[in-house]
Amino acid sequence: MNRYCRVLVCPLFVCLMIESSIGQEHQVASFRHDVMPILFRSGCNAGTCHGAARGKDGFMLSLFGYDARGDHYRIVEEMYGRRINFAKPEQSLLLTKATGAVPHTGGELFTKDSEYYRTLFRWIDAGAPDDTGDIAETVGLELSTDSIVFENKNDEKNVTVTALYDDGSRRDVTSLALFHSNNSSVAQIDKFGRVVSAGPGDTNVFARFSRFTIGAEVIVLPPAKNATASHLVPNNDIDKLVFDRLKMLRIEPSHVADDETFLRRLSLTLIGRPPTVTEYKNFMADASPDKRERKVDELLTDDGFTDLWTALWSEQLRIIGGNYAPVGTHVKAADAFHQWIRRQIRDERPLNEFVADMVAASGSNLREGPANLYTMLVHAPRLTPKNLAADFSQVFLGIQIQCAECHNHPFDRWTMDDYYSFVSFFQGVQRKPGIEAREMRIFYDTQAEPAKHLLDGRPMPARPLGEIESVAQGGDPRIALSKWLTAPENQMFAQNMANRIWAQVMGQGVINPVDDIRVSNPPVNAPLLDALTKKLVAYDFDLRSLVRDICNSKTFQLSSSPNDTNRLDTRQFSHFYLKRLRSDVLMDSVVTVTGVPRRLSGFPDGTKAIDFYPRVNGDTNRALFGDDFFETFGRSGRDTVSCSATKSEPTLSQVLHLTVGELINPRVDLRGRLNHIINTAESDQAVIEELFVQILSRQPTEREAAGFAELLQGESKKDEVYEDMVWSLLSSTEFSFIH
Repeated sequence: MNRYCRVLVCPLFVCLMIESSIGQEHQVASFRHDVMPILFRSGCNAGTCHGAARGKDGFMLSLFGYDARGDHYRIVEEMYGRRINFAKPEQSLLLTKATGAVPHTGGELFTKDSEYYRTLFRWIDAGAPDDTGDIAETVGLELSTDSIVFENKNDEKNVTVTALYDDGSRRDVTSLALFHSNNSSVAQIDKFGRVVSAGPGDTNVFARFSRFTIGAEVIVLPPAKNATASHLVPNNDIDKLVFDRLKMLRIEPSHVADDETFLRRLSLTLIGRPPTVTEYKNFMADASPDKRERKVDELLTDDGFTDLWTALWSEQLRIIGGNYAPVGTHVKAADAFHQWIRRQIRDERPLNEFVADMVAASGSNLREGPANLYTMLVHAPRLTPKNLAADFSQVFLGIQIQCAECHNHPFDRWTMDDYYSFVSFFQGVQRKPGIEAREMRIFYDTQAEPAKHLLDGRPMPARPLGEIESVAQGGDPRIALSKWLTAPENQMFAQNMANRIWAQVMGQGVINPVDDIRVSNPPVNAPLLDALTKKLVAYDFDLRSLVRDICNSKTFQLSSSPNDTNRLDTRQFSHFYLKRLRSDVLMDSVVTVTGVPRRLSGFPDGTKAIDFYPRVNGDTNRALFGDDFFETFGRSGRDTVSCSATKSEPTLSQVLHLTVGELINPRVDLRGRLNHIINTAESDQAVIEELFVQILSRQPTEREAAGFAELLQGESKKDEVYEDMVWSLLSSTEFSFIH
């Protein structure tokens, strides 16, 4: 019987032929286990090829193979006889295009003598069957190592990938996996799993198979001559974990910053303003060995700490307000939410309880502050469950689950099943107008249907991310979500909170960006992040306790000046990384040192910039900053929950604003505190020293003092010189940065 006749016989005969070949040398290939991995490995179902939203060159596959049944149909049945030639398998387009025998946009993917070709040929020769019965599903991956350390450039090491299946079987899939490196300047990995060192540093290499990604850390050591013994004794376990890592990398941490630098850095970090002259003098005069620890404790109880963290949470939860409020964001509602958050921070409410209240909240958004989570997180007249689920996951878990809406997450473990099961938690969240015109009432419709899967329309009961079982049906599933999310054993929530706290204090997270936590974006120091997470849980999610430990570490107190070994380090916290002041902190700092207030439109006189939140234009529903300064200096417009909405990069517009704008220039005419300093100081030298302390929180260097003194010599219009001095200090890079 020839191959053409074979497709005309009854299906039973075909099945008997397939069964009879099992165990023989040319066993029929499995579509899911053998064929689809080849398509994946060859890049056929990648987003740049046939896995694109509309396919490519008239042929579409599901991205990275999330829809096996649909892919089989599109390959075999959609254009019957075109892509698969049953009579002459070797003439199938699936083979001839992949081997470059006929024109192919993707070029040659493999050769005729490869195992990939032989596997596809066997499958087509057997009638290109789909899998039937119970098919073992991939449930995980193993890498032959989770850490590689190279001593020299061009060292090599091979890694192997093993797939784990739900029937308990294992399979070496190294030849079917995709590999990539996060930093090829440190280490490269080829398609065979061969890792080659390229230059000193640390990175991660990854293997992906099926829907799973797994990685290994790679460290390439600098020359041994660079290795030095650390001169620093750890203050706590945070230091030990950071210094151990640096020692492994042969990086010497910078020296500890002096008291002046520490005081300014701590004040700006914890309370959002520089220290006053009195605070500076008291701290510098204190000779006790524990004065830094006591200063940390003092600032943690300052109202400024509450104000700053209220601002951070208000920004993350997108609080805006306006007089026209079809989406529930009226000024009164915004104030209710803002003040509720402030009370939680002031009263030292545990972070897990603080979040749990918001997740399960219902009622009037004017009277129930936490209910505004469901009016502020999604600014729209109608609450869309998908948008709400995506923002919720990104804020409280640091996970961008929205990537799994249309296909399995390409760089993480989340599937479409995970996504739609999570969306179901929010299907019944409803908003309706209250008795008062400005009011919205939040409630959960317990009759709401669960979200339906995009592929087959099946209902997906609410299920937390990473869990196997769905929550109980009936009632408000947000109650179960709240308990699961904030439970001490939920590593994802605790890790996200710990990483965000570290990032706020240190300038960048152990995972960066802080709202993109995934397998393929691992922590730069996994033991450190694990320790921070455990600390937060052990402290019952107390914010101040974890901040205290971080600020008391020598890691936080290191100088920002690098040495020869850590000059290129931007990841391992071997020195303090310069960070530009947030726009609101910069404005408050200028007001603090000059004593000249800044009027914020729509808010009472004396309102600090960190207490300001955007108002909404009722005609356009766009956030208004209330002050051009905020927009210029990168404050979030709160139209997204992404951490990237707050900009920290310096720009030319900022330089021009500091030079000729309305923040500094009106405050250098010797009013307020600066005028008092000049009128009461005993000498020009005393004025210079006092201005440096007031503005930069340090004494001038000999060169600076001499230079300014020279400008004042014989000058009849000293006021103008003083104004120039104040302007130069306020507009300096040193003033605008935490260092």
